Order: sequence, then C-alpha cells, then structure tokens
Amino acid sequence: MCSFFQPRDTEPIAAAEPVASDFPKIDGAEIAANTYGKRVAGDFYDSLRVSEERILFGLLDVAGRGESNQLVLSTAQKIFRTVGTEVFSPPDINESEAMTALCLQLNRGLMEAAAGVHPCPAFIGCYHEKLGTLCYTNAGHTPGLLRDSTGIVELPSTGLPLGLFSHATCDSPTVGLEKGAVLMLVSRGVVEGKGKDDKAEDLEFGLERVTECLRADPAGSARALSASILNNVGEFMREPLVPDDMTALVLVRTS
Repeated sequence: MCSFFQPRDTEPIAAAEPVASDFPKIDGAEIAANTYGKRVAGDFYDSLRVSEERILFGLLDVAGRGESNQLVLSTAQKIFRTVGTEVFSPPDINESEAMTALCLQLNRGLMEAAAGVHPCPAFIGCYHEKLGTLCYTNAGHTPGLLRDSTGIVELPSTGLPLGLFSHATCDSPTVGLEKGAVLMLVSRGVVEGKGKDDKAEDLEFGLERVTECLRADPAGSARALSASILNNVGEFMREPLVPDDMTALVLVRTS
C-alpha cells in the first residue's frame, strides 16, 4: 500500500439508496451515463472532481438486488467519494498507487458492510484534465472500449472483482486519449441482454455488438453515445422487461 494513505476505521453507514451527483464539467472533455429502465440490481456509477486537474469516475456492479444491498451500495459510494478525493487530490502523486489505495479500501468496506464476501466487478478511472490521460483499473468488469483514430481496443480486466479478498489489488495502467477519443463502459446487463433470432433462439447482445455499435455511431457527445447503445440493446431484446440493470457510461475527449 502506498505510504501516503493508511487504512482507518469507517463509521457505520445507513442503508440509503445511493444517488449519483451531476457529472462534473471537464475542460476539453465530457462524461455522461444512462440506465435502461429502473435500476433493479447493483449497477452504480458516480463521478466527481477530486483535484484541480483530475476527475474520478466509476461503474460498479455490486452483486445482489437493489432492495437487499443498499448498505453495500451506500458504503461503496461513501468510500469512492471520500477516499477517492483523499488519495487523488495531492498534486504530485503516483496515480497507480492512489488507485491501489482506493481499491483496497473498497475491498475492505464492501466485505465489512456485507459481513463477508460480496463480489463487485468495477471499472474505475481517473482522467487527467490537462494531460488527457486515463489511469484506470478494471476489477473483473466488462472490458472498457476505447475508440480513437486507430480503431477500437478493449481495456480488459486487470484484476479480480472487488469484495472478494480484503488485500487483493489490481493493476492500474495509464493510457492517453487523443482529441475525439471515446471511452465506453457498459454493465454486464448490457452484454447479457437477451434477444431472439428468427428461429426463436435466445441470444446475448454481447460485447462484439457493443463494439460494432460504437464503431458505427458518429455521435459526438457522451450523453448521445450512452443513450444510443442502450437504445440498440432495447431494440435487440424486443422485450419491455429488463431482468438486470443495463448501464452505459461514456467519456469523450472533445479537445
């Protein structure tokens, strides 16, 4: 664990529904998210400015249904905001070490709130506003998709899901985002959305379809792109019922 942050006891957290604040304004970039239908399970996203130059954001998929895991969700949100601000706010930090510190505290908090193992795949990123760089960790989450002038690449898992082992860590690489680059994150519910072909066989929407939709969509805004992918999933399913949460979060570097 990095030396500038030490674990500490956290106060009990009431089981309240977590509410994401408005996404922060970013110089030369924008971030937005959409959810298809009413949230029924553990999808949770949030974003906040943690320093003059850094924006922290995350998409978490906490195991369990919404009505039974509110304490776990509330704990995850409090740690994400408080510890995230604490470790990423100093101007001269190693962002990878800060991400490790945040993930360790999320691991501990999730397990304490759940009184045991509670899987939580998560994609957490820290965008540096002036440098246009993204330090991220993918803790067993659906791969992120990064689109730029060279094509689309996956940002795969860099470690185990959160909430499994109190001292588990994930690698936290850094990538550069060129002007016009798009990062798209989707929850498991998007990838596993069920549709039917002409033979009435159930099919999953799949990450490949997400990739193709992102490749074909010229929309430039984060809000439009996150809504577009969910519209595509809804059309694919041809069903009004949503068995699991479906969330899309998009970061676009505009200049």
